[in-house]
Amino acid sequence: MNWDIIFSGFNTTLIILVVTIIFFVRGKIRSDLVALCSLLALLLFGILTTGEALAGFSSSIVLMMAGLFVIGGAISRTGLAKLIGSKILKLAGGNENLLFVLVMLVTAFIGAFVSNTGTVAIMMPILISIAASSKLNIRRYLMPMAFASAMGIFTLISTPPNMIIQDTLVNNGFEPLGFFSFAPIGCIAVIVGIIILFFSSRLLKANKNGNDRSVQSKSLSELIEEYDLNNNLWKIIVPGKTEIIGKSLDELQLTSNYGIVVGKIIHKGKSGFILKKDEQEIARPDSRIAKDDILYCYGSIDNIKLFVEHSSLILSDISQKEKESGSEEYGLIEAVILPDSYLENRTVTDSRFREKYHVIVASIKSSVSGPAKDVKDKKMQTGDVLLLSGKWEDIISLSNNQRDFVIIGQPEKEASKVSFNKKAPLAASILIAMVFAMTFNLLPAVTVVLIAAVLMVITGCLRNMEEAYDSINWNSIVLIAAMLPMATAFEKTGITTYISEALSQGFGSMGPSVMLAAIYCFTSILSLFISNTATAVLFAPIAMKTALVMNVSPYPFLLAVAVAASMCFASPFSTPPNALVMNAGNYTFKDYVKVGLPLQIIMGVVMIIFIPLIFPF
Repeated sequence: MNWDIIFSGFNTTLIILVVTIIFFVRGKIRSDLVALCSLLALLLFGILTTGEALAGFSSSIVLMMAGLFVIGGAISRTGLAKLIGSKILKLAGGNENLLFVLVMLVTAFIGAFVSNTGTVAIMMPILISIAASSKLNIRRYLMPMAFASAMGIFTLISTPPNMIIQDTLVNNGFEPLGFFSFAPIGCIAVIVGIIILFFSSRLLKANKNGNDRSVQSKSLSELIEEYDLNNNLWKIIVPGKTEIIGKSLDELQLTSNYGIVVGKIIHKGKSGFILKKDEQEIARPDSRIAKDDILYCYGSIDNIKLFVEHSSLILSDISQKEKESGSEEYGLIEAVILPDSYLENRTVTDSRFREKYHVIVASIKSSVSGPAKDVKDKKMQTGDVLLLSGKWEDIISLSNNQRDFVIIGQPEKEASKVSFNKKAPLAASILIAMVFAMTFNLLPAVTVVLIAAVLMVITGCLRNMEEAYDSINWNSIVLIAAMLPMATAFEKTGITTYISEALSQGFGSMGPSVMLAAIYCFTSILSLFISNTATAVLFAPIAMKTALVMNVSPYPFLLAVAVAASMCFASPFSTPPNALVMNAGNYTFKDYVKVGLPLQIIMGVVMIIFIPLIFPF
């Protein structure tokens, strides 16, 4: 063996790794771009061949991850997970402690089948709505909910580290883990998490700045009454002779010029060989006005009359039925502006809200004043509640934006007409069939996942392939695909062997239990600074090699890597769920250290004890 060549590659690979970790920790550059640059460096320096460098993009792990994102997107879009979560959480009523336990259990359960980030995006609006309606401290629930999404490691597909260690086992000739092999560890994690967080979460006091938002689930009629839409919605008919015919709403600038907002437009059907129905359109910037159109507008009566007079329009009477016409396609919803949102200190016109999200801001309610009928010049602030009007499909898609606002108090009866009744049972059937097939190994896991993902599109649980592609977190996919060859570089250059022998010399004489503790601790520490996926990619081959050197079973060592990489709670930036709830709960970095660090340490001690009992050496 030519040790000079290995040592040279050893140094180069180690330098690339260190630089990669530094950029991961700094966070100035996207993690997927860092991983790609790392991969290119390994290729350019001759550490990896082209085939080895690109092998990650054809890996079964990457294909499974892409498929699982599609499946998760379908479950989210059909409202299946949201319905399950809301129904179960409502069982708590106003009981603070029961709600806390149910939040943890439901989040962990959904997290077993949906990505952690997707789970939190689904649960957060439901939780905020329930906590707010019960006048509870939302800060006590959001952080534990984010942590619980990582604790639900009940299945093979719960987290990327689970699939990474599975791939490591198979590639080294060992029997693969079963679909529910992780369930005992997941149960222990959830139990420990509930016990510890039940007490430590009480340290998260309600903010003095009014963090507990008094927004609750309201029906359509309640929203109309609260925002005084009966006296704020007007019906305008466009006659044959007016200068606005043929112009778009963007050209008319009605909000800037008159302080009014067009909610929807009814385009009258024309008689011909076949009688056409009226066409209803949610007003968008590019919506054009045609003869005989009916405009439903929000604004003060003075502004409405001014617009009608200047444009030679007809102000018509509007019936109560028209005011409450929340159809299967259209509805009203409330959204709370989060801290550091791009909407802060902007007017509705400046924010271009309708252009970005295809819904309109019908009214704004601040904590110091009531609903504003004239939203023209009102600047939005953190904690303000926006009343949004639009198509349900557009309203539901807003739940993906957890950076700027959170959807609250969705009137479930109206929303369910679009988001649940039609496709959710089908999505549930596909998910159950996938779990059954993977549990009994009817087909390879990656095949089962891809079949389920394709079925979600074919059956209409996702509207089309574009929506399927949109549901994939490409950042995560590229990160995993680009980092997997790093493990190959470790193996080729001898780094894996070197680290494994170093661990064996340092801890091997103390027995496998101490070695497992060392692997768990090193993995846990690294996961504080880089993603859990990258951490698992780096440590899985080291854990495997160490087990082989010590001549013991690799299963407990690899399980330690998967669990330690996932159970990272001491930093808001270590996992996307931690970051997602930071603004919504007005948490500080100190809050994560105060609550998350003790949990991470205690969880580590418990896992180091129980993993060898479940998976003996």
